[in-house]
Amino acid sequence: MKESKFLMNLLKEKDIIVFACSGGPDSMCLLDLLRRIKQSKEILLICAHINHNKRKESEEEYLFVKEYCEKNGIIFEGTKFQKYESGNFQAIAHHKRQDFFNQIINKYHANYFMTAHHGDDLMETILMRLTRGSSIKGYAGFNKIEYYENYTLVRPLITATKKEIEDYDIRHNIPFVKDKSNDCDDYTRNRYRHIVLPFLKQENKNVHLKFLAFHDKLLEINEFLVKIVSNALTDCIQNDNLHIDEWKKLDSLIQREVLKAYFNQELKDDIEWIHDVHIAKTIQLLKNQKSNTRISLPSGYIGIKNYQIFKIRKKNIKENFFIKLDGNCILETGVIKKEETNEKSNFVIRLLSSEIKLPLYIRNRKKEDKIAAKNLNGHQKIKDIFINHKIPLEQRDTWPILVDANDEILWIPGLKKSKFDKEIYEKYDIIYKYVFSKEKDYVTKK
Repeated sequence: MKESKFLMNLLKEKDIIVFACSGGPDSMCLLDLLRRIKQSKEILLICAHINHNKRKESEEEYLFVKEYCEKNGIIFEGTKFQKYESGNFQAIAHHKRQDFFNQIINKYHANYFMTAHHGDDLMETILMRLTRGSSIKGYAGFNKIEYYENYTLVRPLITATKKEIEDYDIRHNIPFVKDKSNDCDDYTRNRYRHIVLPFLKQENKNVHLKFLAFHDKLLEINEFLVKIVSNALTDCIQNDNLHIDEWKKLDSLIQREVLKAYFNQELKDDIEWIHDVHIAKTIQLLKNQKSNTRISLPSGYIGIKNYQIFKIRKKNIKENFFIKLDGNCILETGVIKKEETNEKSNFVIRLLSSEIKLPLYIRNRKKEDKIAAKNLNGHQKIKDIFINHKIPLEQRDTWPILVDANDEILWIPGLKKSKFDKEIYEKYDIIYKYVFSKEKDYVTKK
């Protein structure tokens, strides 16, 4: 196999290689290729095998790989998954596999980690991602070589077909086990394997080479695109917020890629739940004329548009609060405290107890709240005050409001005072000052 020559050129004396081996025809082919190189080069081979404990044959496969390694002087590292958390089995198993492989790589300080993914696997991956949607890099499938901080991931068989691998096993009398679950069509990948790939190969027996060329071209385009997007991100994203006015200056293709990069940055491990439909809806949101609006996203996230700022946050369930003001009051957003001051801003309120109904309370807003604003005939909606001061939607439900025992609104700290507020020269016997935890994030003093 040409893949043998690739490995011979890649590996050097003293290299340490961890490789994943299930015992199937693909991974046993890779094991044999590495074993033959080991006969001519001083390399260290570590076989990593996982018993998923999902089939009765799993224990037999574990012992098969272990005994084969022992006979051929290859270090065997195996593990058995005893139980799985509830949820998506495929995703949970993937993370557990990665954790195990990383442990073995670190244990032996390996230079390389290798898997037996082949050309048919690449075709299946590309087709699946074309069907469900992905990024340009995602449409390319997986790479032959990927570089990580402390090791290099290599898929040496990416240029070989499944049939070429099976023919190699037969020619060299390589034993292997068969996973019967690969024969059923319960899994999406199996349906592509059994139905779509045979049709494509009938049309062109070398179709895998076309997919490989497609893969290479997309990676080349993606590399160029990454450079452009990287520069655009510097202008568009600051303090984990996306600046819409800068984003709108970009070409539509770059807009989309910048948005995907932003989602990837903010959602990290949860990015797998974001698909093209969410990106499309977010783009509509950013181009919408509304100043304050939001969009629901998977896995408990929301996208919030606040004028020219867009941010992704975890969805918080609103918690109403109603606190009796007796001395100082510490809230999530700041502190209300009794303090004599000559300050005249909206951060200070002076009241005369005989004009209001005691005791005083701090609560969050209600739907139809209105305040008899100072120097204004009539009442003003709290909602309009928040809009006029450009207070972000997600901050409005936690903004403190001072009321008396009759639920008369006396003060919206930092924003508006009621007609009950007294000037310094007038008579008053109650004074409070509000200090925001992060004042600059809420409102500017006036």
